[in-house]
Amino acid sequence: MSIKNNARLRRAKSTRAHIRNLGVPRLTVLRTGQHLYAQLFTADGAKVLASAATVEADVMAGLKNGKNAEAAAKVGQVIAERAKAAGIEKVAFDRSGYRYHGRIKALADAAREGGLQF
Repeated sequence: MSIKNNARLRRAKSTRAHIRNLGVPRLTVLRTGQHLYAQLFTADGAKVLASAATVEADVMAGLKNGKNAEAAAKVGQVIAERAKAAGIEKVAFDRSGYRYHGRIKALADAAREGGLQF
């Protein structure tokens, strides 16, 4: 792995340790060059409660590609809907060590507009 990725994973580990102590479900994000993934885990991280990604056909409907802020906003809306369906309203946002801007910020803003509180 690159030095840059190691630093990101170190930051993510620290954040996850803090979130584990909060005791609320964790909304985590994975960003790749082509796609964006969001998963909602239980507080201890043992079970996935809901997920959304740009690789899904219903999420990609009407989008040009899965690697821009527009696609991230769509993933944020979908994960918020699926979390509400699972009865979850309050979560902790785990940005996985990524900077809070661009696609990560677009996903978080859309999830908040969808009704998730974090």
